[in-house]
Amino acid sequence: MSKKIVIAGGGWSGAAAALAARKTGCEVELFERADMLLGTGLVGGIMRNNGRFTATEECIAMGGGELFQICDAHSRHRNISFPGHNHVSLYDVAAIEPAVRRALQAAGVKLHIKTRINDVVMDGANVVQVAASLLHGEAIAADGDAFVDASGTAGPQGNCMKYGNGCVMCIYRCPTFGPRFSIAAKAGVQEIIGEKADGTLGAMSGSCKLHKDSLDPAVREQLDRTGVCVIAVPPRLQKSMESLGQKACQQYALKEFAENIVLLDTGHAKLMSAYYPLEVLRQIPGCANARFEDPYAGGIGNSMRYFGMLPRDNTLKVQGLNNVFCAGEKAGLLVGHTEAIVTGTLAGHNAARVALGQKPIEISRELACGDAIAHVNEKMQTPEGLTKKYTFSGSVYFESMKKKNLYSTDVAAIRQKVMKTNMGGIFA
Repeated sequence: MSKKIVIAGGGWSGAAAALAARKTGCEVELFERADMLLGTGLVGGIMRNNGRFTATEECIAMGGGELFQICDAHSRHRNISFPGHNHVSLYDVAAIEPAVRRALQAAGVKLHIKTRINDVVMDGANVVQVAASLLHGEAIAADGDAFVDASGTAGPQGNCMKYGNGCVMCIYRCPTFGPRFSIAAKAGVQEIIGEKADGTLGAMSGSCKLHKDSLDPAVREQLDRTGVCVIAVPPRLQKSMESLGQKACQQYALKEFAENIVLLDTGHAKLMSAYYPLEVLRQIPGCANARFEDPYAGGIGNSMRYFGMLPRDNTLKVQGLNNVFCAGEKAGLLVGHTEAIVTGTLAGHNAARVALGQKPIEISRELACGDAIAHVNEKMQTPEGLTKKYTFSGSVYFESMKKKNLYSTDVAAIRQKVMKTNMGGIFA
């Protein structure tokens, strides 16, 4: 009888975990509380910037590249630059979710959409079953041999009310589909809360979406043609550098993002700022009629994240549980879609290995993917480390990545290095 892997959460990490587990021959069931997959990926769009290029090509060489290839195939712009970021690809946020959904279905993943897990059944330190309910109340259950918790760290509304500027009606849509649910937390594992540099809890999502048609024609034309539009902000309207520290995406805590608004074309106009008061934004050239697309109340704030991380080892197995792995933001203070796909791929593969009676693996620290997973795990053991955010694309980890000579844009050299570490095709 084949083994079954159950995944909580259909964001980038949950989708990656599902594909990785399915490739081992295991049955896979994925539960997503909302009506679409990808979570923040529905309003994201940035790929391959800075060290994410290296991580992407490493993951492809390791045999876990399907989602990256889908993003490449749906890129509106490739190899562009904006302040602090090079060789960037921007995928189309309108086209990406159906493409990922089709890929999961073609792989044989059983999808439960609009279905929220709300309880677990335990056998010692093993989870053996999840109980779930459809949006309109029908109850279902799924047995599993191993599980992946990819439920994210944002929501419910109470966290945004207490630690942010209130519910801003973002893509998570907590009022409609309910809060996230953590398999590991329900099984008794204490979740970890991240902090900002000032010691307050959580971190705010790092960008908003503007309705492109609400911008001046010249701005729209530049976005469509080049993918990027940088507009100088009058000095009296500029944000302080301190205000940039509240963002989860610390790779954008640069003075260029205080002195300018940076817009990227992902279908909508992606505003690289956690929020901008509408009355201020509309005083900036080109934005006189600007309207927020996500979050709808983006003039007052953004969603609050990093409230539910899990203690784990470098195989991404959750500490205290034998057969539960974690991915995406659940796996720690790694920020971004690329980071979610990498951790999801490893978590799904290792969940399948455990289900099949094999030992889980770690990615070599000679590769950026393995080093980032281990580096973040080490840093999160310290109070200071919990106040920082880590990403292949900038801030403290990208600097560390460069010092360790882990950053490269030479695809052939990256693939050769993967082979040299005996990691070639491990996820295939």
